[in-house]
Amino acid sequence: MRLHEDEVIERYRASGAWGAQTLLDTFAAHVLRHSSSPAVTDPPNRSALVGTEPRRLTWAELGAAVDALATELLRRGVQTDDVVLVQLPNVWELPAVFLAVARAGGIISPLPMQWQSSELRHVAETTDARVYIGAESFKGTDYLAIARDVASGSELDDLIGLSQLTAMASAQADTAALEARRPGADDVFSLCWTSGTEIDPKGCPLTHNNWRFLGTRLLELLAIPEGGRLLVTPPLVNMAGVGTSLVPWLLCGGNLVLHHPLDMDLLLDQMGEGAAFTLLVPALLNMIVKRSETERLGIGSFGTIATGSAPPSAHSLEQFRRLFGIEVVNLWGQNEGTVLIAGAMDIPSPALRADHFPWWGKEGIDWPSGVHGVDVKILDEEGQQLDEPGDVGELVYRSPSVFPGYYRRPDLTALAFTEEGFFRTGDLFRIIDDRHVAFFDRKKDIIIRGGVNISAAEIENLALGHPDILDAAAVAVPDEIMGERVCLFVVPRDQANAPGLEDIVSFIADQGVAAYKLPERLEVLDAIPRNPVGKILKATLRLRIPGGGTR
Repeated sequence: MRLHEDEVIERYRASGAWGAQTLLDTFAAHVLRHSSSPAVTDPPNRSALVGTEPRRLTWAELGAAVDALATELLRRGVQTDDVVLVQLPNVWELPAVFLAVARAGGIISPLPMQWQSSELRHVAETTDARVYIGAESFKGTDYLAIARDVASGSELDDLIGLSQLTAMASAQADTAALEARRPGADDVFSLCWTSGTEIDPKGCPLTHNNWRFLGTRLLELLAIPEGGRLLVTPPLVNMAGVGTSLVPWLLCGGNLVLHHPLDMDLLLDQMGEGAAFTLLVPALLNMIVKRSETERLGIGSFGTIATGSAPPSAHSLEQFRRLFGIEVVNLWGQNEGTVLIAGAMDIPSPALRADHFPWWGKEGIDWPSGVHGVDVKILDEEGQQLDEPGDVGELVYRSPSVFPGYYRRPDLTALAFTEEGFFRTGDLFRIIDDRHVAFFDRKKDIIIRGGVNISAAEIENLALGHPDILDAAAVAVPDEIMGERVCLFVVPRDQANAPGLEDIVSFIADQGVAAYKLPERLEVLDAIPRNPVGKILKATLRLRIPGGGTR
């Protein structure tokens, strides 16, 4: 399925950003070159997750499994460009089925395990998918039962359980039939979905060329070597997992070590073995730093640790350097194929790296990391370009990694791009100087107090520096006089001795923060509600405040 316009394909091919090689071509080369090397390693607690024992597959074993799965999908009637819905935890069959669906000429659409019938029905109706692959049982949920319920009102008519999928991986492959279905580099490889924190998820198709351009940049900027060991902490369903782990793994031919989030003790054990790369969301960074205050953590050698999905605190990045000698890279990215990377090469100070991103594409600016082909602008509400330090506007992004548009939503796609072809990210960034920009907030997360914009992310990061706070979220609470005020939700280290509002306000004020930004209401929770990729569910939090759900 080719969705990019011919002009876009021709331009990026002429520039050398896109080529003719697919991810499947690279995979096949690794199967031959690294046949006896480890390719994918199950989480050690697989039996607790899905009831079967963990496995470790070599590249040759994985190659055979992929061809067998792809052949069985052909036999079950999967046609070229068919969307196949897959809802599995991080077990070896998930990366295998990514490749198998593509090998059969289809398009994989991976779904978070947290999604239930409402989300599944929306995706099934949007894609007209006929095949669903899911876990029979995971954390007490029968996913095939959910799919059967959805199937009665959709095109779904072939439901495959994980145990059946595992058996299919041992079938006889028909490589000749598979070769007839081989996709091109400009065909769609995957259909991931936006987080859906406020509205129905939107489909984000990315091609082999989109992923190869992005993955190659990540290998360079994250210093992931050929054959490196990648410890996977996010679910392999979106940019956080597919973009930072699955695609780089396919390109480097390493060992994909799986973890299904989250078992903190198991994760620390896996981290103790070291890796070339792993990604830890800011909440995990904070938890590890705070845990290190009470026990000695045996974190092993890492080439690179990255963080993303939300702004990290400067405190956690500085502590990772001090405690473990690890420089944490800050990532900002979206399922639409956008990414900014603040690494130690371009931004040496971890304190600055928490919010300074390189202004890629700025005329006359070269970066030590050598990134080319990415253009970033900051636009005001009228679409005019902003250039002055302190200006805040929407970040727009153009790159060979950016998707062609929302799947089967031309109405949304038309609104998503500027006339110059820049994608409107919906994220507000502040211009720091002529080289750097900083994430300010999502448009919808701005708290407007007395006509002044307050970044919820800034307040959250300040609160996370408090020694007795494990997690935090800031939202607007309606106010008749000021319009909105800051309400802070916190998860304390000790529920019995949770810090009070006065204590937290004093702590934040001591950081030199303007008084109008200080929280004016406090709510204590056992956990901050988050979506499957770790983003805070602000709408859920607003409903806990009288009148807050009207925004």
